[in-house]
Amino acid sequence: MKSKYLQLFRMLRIIFIAIIIFYGLYYLIDQVFNGAFVNWFTDHFISLQYEPYESVDGVVQTSIYTTLNWYELKMFIFGLSITGIIIVTVVIFVISHFYANRKIKEALSNARQMMRDYMGGEKEAKEVFPKEYAEISSQMLEIKSAMQHHEQILRDEANRKNDLIVYLTHDLKTPLTSVIGYLSLLDEATDMPSEQKNKYIGIALDKSHRLEKLINELFEITRYNLQQIELEKESIDLSYMLVQMTDEFYPLLQTHGNTINLDVKEDTFLYGDPIKLARVFNNILKNAIAYSYQDTEIKIWTEKTDTELALYFRNKGRTIPPRKLNAIFEKFFRLDEARTTNTGGAGLGLAIAKEIITLHQGTITAKSENEWTTFCITLPLN
Repeated sequence: MKSKYLQLFRMLRIIFIAIIIFYGLYYLIDQVFNGAFVNWFTDHFISLQYEPYESVDGVVQTSIYTTLNWYELKMFIFGLSITGIIIVTVVIFVISHFYANRKIKEALSNARQMMRDYMGGEKEAKEVFPKEYAEISSQMLEIKSAMQHHEQILRDEANRKNDLIVYLTHDLKTPLTSVIGYLSLLDEATDMPSEQKNKYIGIALDKSHRLEKLINELFEITRYNLQQIELEKESIDLSYMLVQMTDEFYPLLQTHGNTINLDVKEDTFLYGDPIKLARVFNNILKNAIAYSYQDTEIKIWTEKTDTELALYFRNKGRTIPPRKLNAIFEKFFRLDEARTTNTGGAGLGLAIAKEIITLHQGTITAKSENEWTTFCITLPLN
């Protein structure tokens, strides 16, 4: 309703301006240029007619009278009307143009201010934006919600990262203290029995390996923020790559008592970055071994369509709760919250895997139920 009144007011204002223009023209012609106009009008549209006649006394005289040249007058009025219409149209267009620009600038300025107030404040959208800005209000609500969600994700990642660094730096002390302690004993007791000496050396070596793992986790955290993943694609023999990888994991598999059932055809090829994809498969297989029950089988198989290839990794172990399953690909997220466990690293393996698969225009998902956990990677064939 308010917009209708505004349009009526604009129309009345345009009519009023047109009346002023026409009255000004009339006053200029009738008052200011009265004599000059009459002379000009007479010269152009009035004709003098001379007609002789004989008077009563027989004298021939001439009668003079004037006639109006209607055709010339009509053409002049027509041309004047067209010119007037053009002038009025141009004037109205110019005035409307500047008026519209001014209103647009005012509207944009108001919209910017309202956006600034809404994004920087705690008010609801309906408290900041009037009904006329309902569409902008809806869009700003979505943008603000997305920004807040993204900021919350970044805060959660930062908190997990900070907690992880605190835990790691604290955990570094324990194996380091043990290594120093046992080496000190070996240094002081030169006549220590061989059996006891070998025992202390074994403990020191085990703690050194633990210390190395913790230091590698710290390096992985700092390196993640500095690296930029770039792909160098080529044709990959997937079957050969997975066979090599399972051979490399043989010692770890033996330690856990696990076996791998590799069901991938020899002629399975895909196009991608072999080094980056090897890192993805390595991370998933390492997790599968770490979280599997002892003496269980880890199965790897593929399913192929005309356009994409799906690669599956399945292991038997504790079922991952839905809450953790949804966060499994987030940075610095660990399934084992206790730092005393040897499973899991800095919580970056699966996050990096997801980034690499996404860069390959693929997807990576996880499903866990009834003690079976399955990772599925889909990749385009070309």
